[in-house]
Amino acid sequence: MDKQITLKINEKELKVPADTTILNAAEKAGIHIPTLCNHKDISLAGVCRICVVEIVGKNTLMAACSTPVSEGMEVKTHTRKVRKARRNILELMLADHYGECYACTRNGTCELRKLAEEYGVNDYYFGHKTKRRWELDDSSFSIVRDKDKCIQCKRCVRTCIDIQGIGVFEQVFKGREKATVDTFWNTPMLNTLCINCGQCVNRCPTGALTEKSDVDAVWDAIDNPQKHVVIQTAPAPRAAIPEEFGVEPGTCLTKELNTALRMVGFDKVFDTNFTADLTILEEGTELLMRLKKALTGENTIDNATIPMMTSCSPGWVKFCEEFFPEHLDHLSTCKSPQQMFGAILKTYYAKKIGIKPEDIVVVSLMPCTAKKFECNRPEMNDSGFTDVDFALTTREMAQMIKESGINLTECEPSEFDDPVGLGTGAGIIFGASGGVMEAAIRTAYEIITGREVPFTNLEILPVRGLEGVREAELKIENVLPEWSFLEGVVLKVAIANGTSNARKIMEKIKEGSAPWHFIEIMACPGGCLGGGGQPIPTSPEIREKRAKAIYQEDRDMPLRKSHENPQVKTLYQEFLQQPLGEKSHHLLHTKYTKRGRRVH
Repeated sequence: MDKQITLKINEKELKVPADTTILNAAEKAGIHIPTLCNHKDISLAGVCRICVVEIVGKNTLMAACSTPVSEGMEVKTHTRKVRKARRNILELMLADHYGECYACTRNGTCELRKLAEEYGVNDYYFGHKTKRRWELDDSSFSIVRDKDKCIQCKRCVRTCIDIQGIGVFEQVFKGREKATVDTFWNTPMLNTLCINCGQCVNRCPTGALTEKSDVDAVWDAIDNPQKHVVIQTAPAPRAAIPEEFGVEPGTCLTKELNTALRMVGFDKVFDTNFTADLTILEEGTELLMRLKKALTGENTIDNATIPMMTSCSPGWVKFCEEFFPEHLDHLSTCKSPQQMFGAILKTYYAKKIGIKPEDIVVVSLMPCTAKKFECNRPEMNDSGFTDVDFALTTREMAQMIKESGINLTECEPSEFDDPVGLGTGAGIIFGASGGVMEAAIRTAYEIITGREVPFTNLEILPVRGLEGVREAELKIENVLPEWSFLEGVVLKVAIANGTSNARKIMEKIKEGSAPWHFIEIMACPGGCLGGGGQPIPTSPEIREKRAKAIYQEDRDMPLRKSHENPQVKTLYQEFLQQPLGEKSHHLLHTKYTKRGRRVH
């Protein structure tokens, strides 16, 4: 049993483990201590000093986040001395903080402004920066960087290194006039190793890092009577957007959102789960063909590299392109569901409804800032046009709904539109880490054996969870004759979320010690539900609640396997003909770019 320490915080006696910090002890006792640099997802820094407290018997204020408790310690969290120190710290931060808060994109979720209001800091005691010191960096397709709003809490530095294993940012120079958080040699974001995941945006406490907004461009399209504007919505935003309207995390309002989107002005509302199901059929077939060639030597597919890895996450794809370009052949050639949808809408759908593809504007509601980068990739125009015109984050879509005077929670439920608006439960769980793997197993097992998956309620629990890396095995027995080469094979799979965990997988592949056949990788913690475009704040608890909402929505679906989707079957019958066929290969599959390592 851990050694217990007895201490007092604000005269309240507590017993906590010996390695507990004052901040954690206070949290357990329900005592609020403000923080800025501290975040549950990332390592300790102790640089902002907002969390200072007074310890009886000591003359120096101590940072609660980095000071361990000790036997008999007495802590005061809101004395006059503490309050004055916190005010001075906030006043100094605001003195170097450019711009007016009301015009900031983080107005409403800015932690610095919230603390300033909490401590009554309304005047600029040390003056206020009214001229820019740094040029705004909006070079990236996904992220805008405003160093004039940076408070040097280093959350972005720790997020990019600790969670994603990349290291785009670092603190440089010293002194009030020169010190800043920057990229290598102040390189524009577009030219760095940034994978556009937006995890830094989700943890930045101010407006120093924000997503690049496409809201005005989408409004222009909606207001143009010559344009047929459609939107596809992914499952992860639907499990999170209610948070923007004051609803507890873990609540899905999918059908209410459909109504709100039509009220905003979209002509049709479609379900990205439709192409998630399509992805499973294409990707599952690709995996089986790779396995057949690997196990029998039969030339069934050009690339039979095993293990095969998923390609749904654009942040992960760019990570692989940047850091492991020599192993891109492990990636499935399938486009993401977002990009498959755009290609189908501007070909099959356009012909079906009799509208020219150039007059269709495809908008995606996504949890991910990297989706903005993805839809701007030059490879994503196989329809003859830009397949997806705009990708909006969950936060951007909430802004549009509010701007339209709509309260999402008060909308009546309505269904998705036909002919590509039907998805299954397998598509829904794409939003959680392990979901693509689970959906693939549900379908592949039944195709191979002709029998239903032998799991209660179709829930393949070994692949579920929010841990960084997970592994599972499934022995394949009593297969159909055409799949005899798989008889007795123990299918080994792995799941990783967050690119620092992806790196662990890739190092095993690089050294030739990877035992798996199929690997799912998502760039963000928890998968898409923890995406960089999701509501702020984020935490492990919030991501877990969103995951539960996604899995519950799956359980409530009448169809839970991708190959049972009747609209997908119709698409193949009327247009694509077969998975990995000539037309599907042209529209639904892609290639990758060997970017290679650069210095910055």
